[in-house]
Amino acid sequence: MWEADSHGDAYVRDLSALGMAERTRVELGRREDLGADCANCFGLCCVALAFAKSADFPVDKPAGEPCVNLDERDACRVHTELRPRGFKGCTVFDCFGAGQKVSRQTFAGRSWRDDPATRDAMFRTFPIVRRLHELLWYLDQALTLVETTNADAPLLAVFERVLALSNQQPDALTGLDVDAEFDRARPLLIEASDLARRTQGDQGARVSRRTGGRSLGPGSDLVGAKLANADLRGLTLRGSLMIGADLRRARLGRCDLLGVDLRDANLSGADLTGAIYLTQMQVNSARGDDTTVLPAGFSRPSHWHAR
Repeated sequence: MWEADSHGDAYVRDLSALGMAERTRVELGRREDLGADCANCFGLCCVALAFAKSADFPVDKPAGEPCVNLDERDACRVHTELRPRGFKGCTVFDCFGAGQKVSRQTFAGRSWRDDPATRDAMFRTFPIVRRLHELLWYLDQALTLVETTNADAPLLAVFERVLALSNQQPDALTGLDVDAEFDRARPLLIEASDLARRTQGDQGARVSRRTGGRSLGPGSDLVGAKLANADLRGLTLRGSLMIGADLRRARLGRCDLLGVDLRDANLSGADLTGAIYLTQMQVNSARGDDTTVLPAGFSRPSHWHAR
């Protein structure tokens, strides 16, 4: 188990300077902190990251080069036309709040446009903070799942540690082994999921016949699986491939979706209330409609269609 370290005190001082010293963990976990706020970002996802010509992008773009659609105000010139123009990947991406944090806190409002040193440091830092914020998202969900049990104490210690790491200066951030942080947190995330799913029981036998003999469990190959109307409550599908799966009207309450690939899965009419470790990126990558039930705090993608 991890223990909180001295970085936490530095973080409190940083927040105090920003007028945020009274923020609590629960408040931090709300979408305004762990979801994208593009108006307070210097367009980092449009510059720092690379993308390759594919079904998600119509052109190649190396890391560190501004996207052709980024204007001088760090806004997208074709924001409302991204999908028709072939920039599907842009409509899926979520920085988990790292963009505004790196722009406004880590670099105190200095833009990558200001000087080469800031540019290079900011582009190295952004992907690291993004992954740390993704881990904070999962840890915050885990805390919500087990906050009335003895398991919440070690989770809170890990949350505070990762939060403190994400608030370090650029030089310290670029030296972090983020994969190691995920590896250390994963057993706690799994334990929290197990505790939460015990109340649902095992639904596997009820739906196994609908998958063409393919198993329903962690790491399952469910590409194109026919799961319309399936009751998946309480299952763990952690790390499964569900690309193009038919999940129309499926029930996914207390279903562990950690790392599940939901690209082009059909979630029309599905109920995702209480789905475990669901992210906005997973929702963005799927298909749905106005009858899809999303958990509180999630945004309905603009490319989803009415029924």
